[in-house]
Amino acid sequence: MEKPEGCEAAAVRLDDPWYDALASGWGELDGTGAPTPVPSPAPAGGATRGAGHSAAEIYLEVQRSAAFQEVRSRYRRFVVPAALAFLTWYVVYVVAATTAHDLMARPVVGAVNVAMVAGLGQFLSTFLLTWAYARHARLRRDRPALELRWDTQELTRGIKR
Repeated sequence: MEKPEGCEAAAVRLDDPWYDALASGWGELDGTGAPTPVPSPAPAGGATRGAGHSAAEIYLEVQRSAAFQEVRSRYRRFVVPAALAFLTWYVVYVVAATTAHDLMARPVVGAVNVAMVAGLGQFLSTFLLTWAYARHARLRRDRPALELRWDTQELTRGIKR
């Protein structure tokens, strides 16, 4: 993010290489549910990879790569089911708390009832889900994502923005 000097000092320019990702056709599905392949721009004059490309083109090329798609796929395979399970558990708890008064008021041990156990279970499930997410990220996504980051930095080194 750069702030220009002079008469337009109040204007802020954002250089976001992912800005045109959706406009490029990336992420759209073909009729089979698979991502539509988008051809990457060919290097002009036999130049090496990254030379002569803008940062936006390099980021789009990385975004289309199989390694990036694998990292995103691993992310979605964990997050979507985990989020659905957690939201389902939360909605069941809220609905039960508002409609099943007799069930929620049933004592478990002394003054502790089902509603208190379920409410504390919400906290426990939040912490367990956070731990599972961090573990999944560390074991399945962090190393490939870091390699992509280093590759992208190597490709964009020396490009004037």
